[in-house]
Amino acid sequence: MTNLVSTDACDTDSPVRLGVLGAGWFASRRHIPDAVAHKQVSLEALCRRDDAARAKLAAHFQIPTERAYADWHRMLDEVELDAVLIATPNHLHYEQAKNALERGLHVLLEKPMALHSAEAHALVALAAAKNVKLGVALNPPFWAHCHQVRRALRDPNMGALESATMYWTGSAEYVFGRAPAPENLAGIVPPTMFRADPEQNGGGYFQDGGSHLVSELLWVTGLRVRRVSALMDAVPADMRIALSLEMENGAVVTLTSIGNSHFATRRVRNIFGAEHGSVTVINFEFDTTIMLNGQEHRRFKEADLMPVAGPIANFVDSICGRGKLFSTGEHGAQVVEVIEAAYESATTGRVVTLPDPAVKPEFAVAAAV
Repeated sequence: MTNLVSTDACDTDSPVRLGVLGAGWFASRRHIPDAVAHKQVSLEALCRRDDAARAKLAAHFQIPTERAYADWHRMLDEVELDAVLIATPNHLHYEQAKNALERGLHVLLEKPMALHSAEAHALVALAAAKNVKLGVALNPPFWAHCHQVRRALRDPNMGALESATMYWTGSAEYVFGRAPAPENLAGIVPPTMFRADPEQNGGGYFQDGGSHLVSELLWVTGLRVRRVSALMDAVPADMRIALSLEMENGAVVTLTSIGNSHFATRRVRNIFGAEHGSVTVINFEFDTTIMLNGQEHRRFKEADLMPVAGPIANFVDSICGRGKLFSTGEHGAQVVEVIEAAYESATTGRVVTLPDPAVKPEFAVAAAV
């Protein structure tokens, strides 16, 4: 059936009706609990192909059996919804988001929003044509310290960005099928191994964890990437990458991402250097120091700050007109552009120049018509 339900449902008596495509390990740990806890969200249906996992998730989140679907087409046809969360394997994102947007549904996509930049821009154009919200659940826009870093780097007193270095290491080998799962792994159901298949994942570790690093760079600086040069340990099934970037203002950036580190904990060291100051972020406590010439240094950790709205809460706020999306479809598409260029560079051994943002991809224009 064609969904003609109003999306102005923004009070507790008539909440936003949400369906979940890809009710799996991660969604069941973060997005679905956030939706259930939100007073203006009604979790109407979920979709999961595996029978046993679907039954377990439906029982846990109190979804009637008849609204726990194996076929996402049927779910969208049969259930009246205002919005969907899509957290399926990466290669399914574009088709599912396109279908939902065409029905006039608001869409919150897990990262990456698509495997190809033309598809990502097509989704942005389609959401605009349908006048619905399209958000992407990349982490940095939902971290409080990134909001502080964003303000600092955009302060005119800071001056233009000159350089940045981003360094992240950790171990995600188990979700790529390369190591046993950790003991006492959190979650209602275990993760599937779609990331171990480059065709489903769209690449290796950089497609997965690297999306967040690229998101942080673009989101806090407000700059787009002009040129990309990448070195990967294996293409397309990478676990280690070194990336060199040139930003649109001439700033240079190096990015190192390792997903199979044997170090016991995650390591983070991000440094943003501007004309009149710098920002440094250390380790997963996000111990942040903001230095501006002539002013006292500011230092804080993520835990010291008031939390910002998470993906579900921000998505609902945007639907209800109470605020703007932190992580828009356009931001998600810019991240996809860089990731796509990185894999092209690593494959060809060449520097890749990104398209002029003023020129819309033909695919995106066609999708909006």
